[in-house]
Amino acid sequence: MIHCVLSFETLPPNDKEMTTTPQQKDRTTPSPVLELRLAHSPDSDDAFMFYALATRKVRSPDLTLIHVLEDIQTLNQKAMHGTYDITAISFAAYPLVAQHYVLLSCGASFGDRYGPIVVARSPLPDGLKGKRVAVPGEATTSHLALRLYEPEIEPLFTPFDQVFARVTSGEAEAGVVIHEGQLTYVGHGLTKILDLGEWWHQQTNLPLPLGGNAIRRSLGEHVHKQVSKLMKGSIQYAFDHREEALAYALQFARGLDTVTTDRFVSMYVNDWTLDCGRRGCDAVQTLLDYGFKKGLLPGAPQVEFVD
Repeated sequence: MIHCVLSFETLPPNDKEMTTTPQQKDRTTPSPVLELRLAHSPDSDDAFMFYALATRKVRSPDLTLIHVLEDIQTLNQKAMHGTYDITAISFAAYPLVAQHYVLLSCGASFGDRYGPIVVARSPLPDGLKGKRVAVPGEATTSHLALRLYEPEIEPLFTPFDQVFARVTSGEAEAGVVIHEGQLTYVGHGLTKILDLGEWWHQQTNLPLPLGGNAIRRSLGEHVHKQVSKLMKGSIQYAFDHREEALAYALQFARGLDTVTTDRFVSMYVNDWTLDCGRRGCDAVQTLLDYGFKKGLLPGAPQVEFVD
């Protein structure tokens, strides 16, 4: 699957829900409308991908989407209970939610020779073994990748936006930064210890699959394909109208300037996002297989993607 999240209209980053109501094809004989709850993180890359849905430049006459904004660890936890119809998840969480969801092939975040970065106040010549490391969520791919690199760390599970503070205060000896933090850690006086995406590529010759979107199995193939088509259309529209989509995404960029936001969006909204393809699927399967073999995951189910 891949990660598909929708940000709608002028949704401010702190709002929790918003509904987009489709137009009817025929006012006299309206088609049945299916209401779906779609959950994702309030990030600039997601906002960019789904700008066209937010502004109704791409729409569906058959679906009403209610958008829920929550951090990725919360979404992982709620996906374990099948809370939302469509939800962003960490790929590392897929074995925990596969009974409820199938993956979408659009909207994913892959780090192609880059990814979450381990930072510290100064170089760690003895490495990360035995170190207390601030990690943005237990079920995240960044945590799994870190444990694959060094199993013997002491994780300090931390909201992603508090990792810098935990490291600079000395509460953690190192931290894993995701989102825009991958580009801003130097401004916090921190140094890079390791790029987990770069390390993963050296081990596997594959991109690091970070997060994707999952859709409830019980919705059936027809709805799966409707949602996939809608999301792919929005992503393509953003590619074709980059400047306006980026302007929309800035409200979710947590204070970053336009140039830095554009760089971050380019890292995680690209050809992998439109369709992860066979290689993307292989990357997800490889990650899960590695995690299971190392005893870090409860299983390694065969990944299933909706085209």
